[in-house]
Amino acid sequence: MDPVADQMAEIRRGAEEILVEAELVERLGQGRPLRIKAGFDPTAPDLHLGHTVLINKMRRFQELGHEVIFLIGDFTGLIGDPSGRNATRPALTEAQVAENAATYRQQIFKILDPERTRIEFNSAWMGEFSASDLIRLASRHTVARMLERDDFRKRLDAGQSISIHEFLYPLVQGYDSVALEADVELGGTDQKFNLLVGRQLQQAYGQPPQVVVTMPLLEGLDGVNKMSKSLNNYVGITDVPDDMFGKLMSISDELMWRYFELLSFQTTAEIAALRKQAADGANPRDIKFGLAGELVGRFHGAAAATAAQAAFIARFKNNEIPDEMPEVTVQGQDGGLGIANLLREAQLVASNGEAFRMIKQGAVRLDGERVEDRGLEIPVGSVHVCQVGKRKFARVRVV
Repeated sequence: MDPVADQMAEIRRGAEEILVEAELVERLGQGRPLRIKAGFDPTAPDLHLGHTVLINKMRRFQELGHEVIFLIGDFTGLIGDPSGRNATRPALTEAQVAENAATYRQQIFKILDPERTRIEFNSAWMGEFSASDLIRLASRHTVARMLERDDFRKRLDAGQSISIHEFLYPLVQGYDSVALEADVELGGTDQKFNLLVGRQLQQAYGQPPQVVVTMPLLEGLDGVNKMSKSLNNYVGITDVPDDMFGKLMSISDELMWRYFELLSFQTTAEIAALRKQAADGANPRDIKFGLAGELVGRFHGAAAATAAQAAFIARFKNNEIPDEMPEVTVQGQDGGLGIANLLREAQLVASNGEAFRMIKQGAVRLDGERVEDRGLEIPVGSVHVCQVGKRKFARVRVV
């Protein structure tokens, strides 16, 4: 078979868009290792599974023989990326950036091969930029082009402020590709504008333009919003095994296939076989066990994955929780919903008073754990198995 075609099939898997695909085919045909860049701003200390969509693709490029550059945006993190936001994002302090960057270096090698990973910090070149260098960089782009970016245009049309420093972010990210002479840059779909700025700047500096590969944004546990710590719908790669396993088992059967596509290292043929098993009547729970076990095993080891599955089964068996139950979506308020309101909205109780009585009697459980706090707030974006008494169950999603 054609080795370039084989590589392209692997690169296309899960990708949203490849710009420009013909250019990537041409570079692969040169037979040299390509420089694959992906940048991560250290905006939080821990990575979650949404981040690993890109890191998994980087790993695949490594397996295909290419050079992977994990770029930590310690300089851009001080600016604050406004992508996809309707307001200016507060910039981090240097201390926060440094602390978060250190944890990233530890976490990524749970996926990437450390022997084949090049780690860079964009402060290495941007920290040397003078004011005149920055002005020359800014001259390579226009305000009109900046306002083509959807989030900037929406804020302008809505009369919301856009700070000048936010225009610098795409330019600095784009210049990273110049400094690294990247052949390919990976990013989420919300980064497409910034990635294309990198192409344009490389041409302006006399380099061949990088190929842009965008990856989908992974939905969080709620199946609706992008996975995010702020929405509490995330699975952190540093979550303890039992928590990680339980969170993954809480996703809907439909969302499970999305997670297989973007997170699993199983082949497309193997995933297709699992889909056929489900269509032929296999219990989706058992297939989900495989997904949860694979991901827990990746970050904590096979023994931890086996123990987490056993603990999950024991917890649910002891509480006699059924495999199938109604799935209910309820509306949160001010970022959350009180446990009594949640039970009432899910029609597990008739009133808040009944909810409080059932809590007092020890008859309310959340994900198998007894609820004792009448004031418990359930955050928006989370999904939980709720139980009232011995027979009332529902998988409740708070949106």
